[in-house]
Amino acid sequence: MSTSHNAPQHSAGRPAGEGGWLETVETIAGAPAAGPDELQHVKVLKVGPAEATRVLVLLGGREGAAGGFRVLARELARTVPGLQVWAVDRREQNLADLRDYQADLNTAIDYYLGGKYTSLEGSGAPFAGSWGLDVLLRDVRQVVKAAADGGRRDVVLGGHSVGGAAVAHYAAWDFDGTPGYLDLSGLVQIDGGVRDAFKGAGMEFSLTAQDAIGWRSVIADGSVFENATSLAVRAGDRPQDAAILYHLAARCALADPHGPALLTRGLPAAYATDGPLTNAGLFGKLVDAAVGHPGYAVHSGRLGQDGNWIDDGPTPLARVAEAHAEGPSGAFIWYTLNRVMLDYVAGNAFTDNDVTRELGLRLHHVEAIDIPLYAFGSSLTNGTVAAAAEQLGASTAIPAVTTYTDLELTHQDLLYAVPEQNRLLRTLVEFLRTLPRR
Repeated sequence: MSTSHNAPQHSAGRPAGEGGWLETVETIAGAPAAGPDELQHVKVLKVGPAEATRVLVLLGGREGAAGGFRVLARELARTVPGLQVWAVDRREQNLADLRDYQADLNTAIDYYLGGKYTSLEGSGAPFAGSWGLDVLLRDVRQVVKAAADGGRRDVVLGGHSVGGAAVAHYAAWDFDGTPGYLDLSGLVQIDGGVRDAFKGAGMEFSLTAQDAIGWRSVIADGSVFENATSLAVRAGDRPQDAAILYHLAARCALADPHGPALLTRGLPAAYATDGPLTNAGLFGKLVDAAVGHPGYAVHSGRLGQDGNWIDDGPTPLARVAEAHAEGPSGAFIWYTLNRVMLDYVAGNAFTDNDVTRELGLRLHHVEAIDIPLYAFGSSLTNGTVAAAAEQLGASTAIPAVTTYTDLELTHQDLLYAVPEQNRLLRTLVEFLRTLPRR
């Protein structure tokens, strides 16, 4: 082992254009699970040349919707010959009321900030309490199969944040006797993983079987969704508050960046200002590392005395705004699932044990994983993503582990920073270009 350090049903968007370039959102049937038939699917953002021979499938983190990968997907697909990038909107995004998300801006503001949209409580979707890692990974397998196109293309599976943990789980998962890694030619973990990959961010996970039973009971009693993202970014206490605020603020920042901020009425106190504030200034305050939560922020710039935003970091504000504003659902999932978070915590040790068996986590093929792994860590995880990936490589049949850490970039910079200042982009391009086909 070598180690280096430091079938579509519906489509929307831009079809193949000049040079056969695709940028579309397609619906792919999911795995059978609890809930109404109209929820049994996922949406996939597809970016890249129509005649690709390799697909990188990307999974978001706790709150990560497909739009969060749009900027990175474009850069990778333009740079790596024959590559398409597919980003997955998990099935829980089907629960969001996105009716006016892409309506004209005034209509969207009125509908969402005026409280006219449908806000869902856990009691309104009790079936989603059973949508854990098993459902998520079986949905992802449907996407992976579609990407492979009967063997015409090979598939690499990647994930950001806890999506990086999902990547490892997929590889070790038993799908009716078939190990997940056999579907893939490589694994990509972007600032996430298993075996205490998040230790450097102050997050260490352990769970007893009794703890897992108790957590599962809380979910069954109605705590189907969790609101950690909204609370972390100080947007409110409902699960969807962060997604709605970021989406509308991003649209305002793109439509009229230098105009007076349209969303100051009802703005959370954490982002209020006594001076002038433009639309770009407001969105900058939401996402900039000097103001926001380290897990959701970028190094973008600073607020000027005139209330406008001044870009002077590796991640221009417009790149982040574009991801949150474009597409049918933006960059944030509305209703993150408590059961998925329970399963991630339970599976952190990445072994088949009494806790994983209690929860039905089918980690039966950990030691047999035999495909290359790439892992990149930011200032949030402070080196532990690389350490966890290398430990994983040492305890499995993974033939090559390639790890990097850049303490100058935030957790979100990795998705949005300009190529010249984004080491992840440069090194991931090299990994994908040289990765052998399975």
